Amino acid sequence: MLEYGKYYHIFNKGAKGISIFIKENDYIHFLDLMSIFLTPVADIYAYALMGNHLHLVLRIKDKTEIGYLDSEYADSDDINLKWKTYPVNTSNKTSDSFNKKPVPGNMLKHMFNSYAQWFNKSHNRSGQLLKHNYDKIIIDNVTYLKRLIIYVHNNPVKHGFCEHPVEYGWTSYLSLISIKPTKLSRERVLGWFDDKANFKIAHNNSNDDFGDIKDLFLE
Repeated sequence: MLEYGKYYHIFNKGAKGISIFIKENDYIHFLDLMSIFLTPVADIYAYALMGNHLHLVLRIKDKTEIGYLDSEYADSDDINLKWKTYPVNTSNKTSDSFNKKPVPGNMLKHMFNSYAQWFNKSHNRSGQLLKHNYDKIIIDNVTYLKRLIIYVHNNPVKHGFCEHPVEYGWTSYLSLISIKPTKLSRERVLGWFDDKANFKIAHNNSNDDFGDIKDLFLE
């Protein structure tokens, strides 16, 4: 169970080490699902989508921060409507329509299940795609949280995909240094590093083995 208001490193991987991202559309679709399932219940700080695994760094929102689901769409096949949350005080509908909030842990499971079903259909395969619902480690130290963000962005470097995070397109690094709109908590993340320049500098040590946060690793 995920606790409200807590920070987490979330990890998932392919069953038996199989690839869970093959084509560009796979990465794009998973990011779309993150927007649908995670943004209503979590602040997203960092992610890395690799060939056979993925990392997420996020904060579960306090229960009072999470909006209500519209019961009129509870049985909808459109996941954008089914899982969209609405602040009751900004809706023109009656408050009776809003009596349920999404549960963070369930939203992660829905996200991974939805992706697995989509992936299997898209790649004409069947059977288990992901090894677990997901693995998690709670983070209770801002220093470790910053280090974990750097670690996640350097995961493609660790696995030999590139020599610097800026060269890999499927982590949150490029979105965090961009000025384009994003669903990430960009200002919060950059604020932990004081500014964008220091954020970039913190990612430049390719020889970092991250031994100080090895207890936060989930690979």
